[in-house]
Amino acid sequence: MPKVKVDGVEIEVPQGATVLQACELAGKEIPRFCYHERLSIAGNCRMCLVEVKPGPPKPQASCALPAAEGQEIRTDSEMVKKAREGVMEFLLINHPLDCPICDQGGECDLQDQSVAYGRGTSRYHEHKRAVTEKYMGPLIKTVMTRCIQCTRCVRFSEEIAGVDEIGALYRGENMQISTYLEKAATHELSANVIDLCPVGALTSRPYAFEARPWELKKTLSIDVSDAVGSNIRVDARGREVLRILPRINDDVNEEWLSDKGRYMVDGLAKRRLDRPFIRLDGKLKAVSWDEALAAVAKIAPGSSVAAVAGDLVDVETMFAAKQLLAGLGSSLLEGRQTGLAYTATNLAAVNFNSTFAGIESADAILIVGSHIRWEAAVLNARLRKAVKRGAKVFAIGPVWDATYPVEFLGEDAAVLNQLPAHVWSALQGATRPALILGGAALAKGALEAALGVSDQLGLVRTLEDGSGWNGFNVLHMAASRMGGLMLGYAQAGGIADLAAAKPKMLLSLGADEVDYTKFADSMIVYVGHHGDKGAHAADVILPASAFTEKAGIYVNTEGRVQFAEKAVFAPGDAREDWAILRALAEVLGVNVGFDSFDELRAALFAQVPAFAQEGLVDYGALPAGVTGSASGQITYPIKDFYLTNPIARSSDTLARCSAELLHGEKLAEAAE
Repeated sequence: MPKVKVDGVEIEVPQGATVLQACELAGKEIPRFCYHERLSIAGNCRMCLVEVKPGPPKPQASCALPAAEGQEIRTDSEMVKKAREGVMEFLLINHPLDCPICDQGGECDLQDQSVAYGRGTSRYHEHKRAVTEKYMGPLIKTVMTRCIQCTRCVRFSEEIAGVDEIGALYRGENMQISTYLEKAATHELSANVIDLCPVGALTSRPYAFEARPWELKKTLSIDVSDAVGSNIRVDARGREVLRILPRINDDVNEEWLSDKGRYMVDGLAKRRLDRPFIRLDGKLKAVSWDEALAAVAKIAPGSSVAAVAGDLVDVETMFAAKQLLAGLGSSLLEGRQTGLAYTATNLAAVNFNSTFAGIESADAILIVGSHIRWEAAVLNARLRKAVKRGAKVFAIGPVWDATYPVEFLGEDAAVLNQLPAHVWSALQGATRPALILGGAALAKGALEAALGVSDQLGLVRTLEDGSGWNGFNVLHMAASRMGGLMLGYAQAGGIADLAAAKPKMLLSLGADEVDYTKFADSMIVYVGHHGDKGAHAADVILPASAFTEKAGIYVNTEGRVQFAEKAVFAPGDAREDWAILRALAEVLGVNVGFDSFDELRAALFAQVPAFAQEGLVDYGALPAGVTGSASGQITYPIKDFYLTNPIARSSDTLARCSAELLHGEKLAEAAE
């Protein structure tokens, strides 16, 4: 490891580190615009200039200069100070004086660095150039006159998203950043360029002119739009959530977030259930809480009751419902709304065992029945990294654009029973082979077949360095799925078992994808937050809280327990789910063992200690000796990436994305 001196202090830096990284290890702040830890080095903004000896007697760009033994680096010399002032002066030559009306104000790198490293005055009085606006779709607002050509957005699109949609036109002072032919950016991670943009050139179109950052209350939470469990920050003003931003978590989502998770925020305020309803003469009528609870008490279901959990519910809600049903003498719990009925007795067999960070090191990957771009957009960026490192990827299922080379083997799940010889040898010869099983494959009985393939290929192995490798992965699509499976929300026959039991009462916990015609003889009590499919089928509606309106625990598809905090209060008469279930227990004469949220969590942790601590849960070893055969044409369950849950279906922004980006509809602006 080379030793360098930074401002007179000697430090050791990793082999291959840059001078900029060496300075940061020494605790020095180096300004930058184009450099980003997760993108390739461009070296074009020149803001990170430092003085390095031995070397030419001039400032050098630290982001592109390798750290070498014996270097003496100065970050605070007079030469460096003047150089940075000059660079900042150049950057501001054409930058408009938009700060009072710019949405980046208050969280703008250009503002911060011009104050910290700029001259304070400019010697240039020429007219500023103007650049026409570029259309980048319904999510990204552009004011390209502000652009400083750092090319972060270009590099993100090419390297992380894998879609060459954004690039540069012309040269020199005439250079402009634009999408190809000024079309909308269509990939599922497109809005991450808003976070990357260090100035106000790319900002959020739906959030335009809504608020300043200092007005917002910031709450740490978890994204529920898929099973990745991306870490997010919820920004709210008063009782309204205004935006959702990603948080950095290298183990889960790095610092990216899917467009759906970011922009379903406006759906939180629309089509909300804010008062209880009872169905009378075929029509829903608003009633008081006492009347609604009395209506449930009249059902008097005894032990003839079942519960089905939706895709967005937290662990506490499912546990409270489980306690309620246990008190009534029922164990009819199910969380797989769409009818999946795979074996869930061994949770290691339905877990993403490689972990998201681990899958990057896989060198041969077989994807079975999963459209990963739509089911877990952030994970697809991880697979791109694996491919860049040399991984071969094969897939069984209908063809989709993966943004990296994939060999599709056919659409019939039976291909898994007899893999082609070259695929088998690629997986067998790999150091870290991996198999990813999606929901479409689980529907075709592929779990047992995949476990058999895993046994034969040795996907679970000890590597030469002594570390363990488990390449068997199941990719779920619902934020609540793994938590529900840990609590026993799984019947041998899935939803069909619940329907066959003909329960007097079906307790629907925000379950909007269930075929309720199977429960025509049951009284359906819907505990949820949006007037979606579940509410339309319900006999009694009890308004609950959305994920931003309650604290909760979520377990992602890799078995990682994560905690979300409460950001705002629920609207109207809506209540937190656990409180509703506690009230139901009261009117049904059942003791559930808790009277407060803290008592509920204590009972939950006592029953399942794994929920008490954030981090990966150890589900043990994969079952050995399992065999089976898969069959049937694979069809991916997600038909529209933007409209997969009740919050997203209530969002005007995502409705426009669906219409314009997926279905090609042309939506005119107000002026048109």
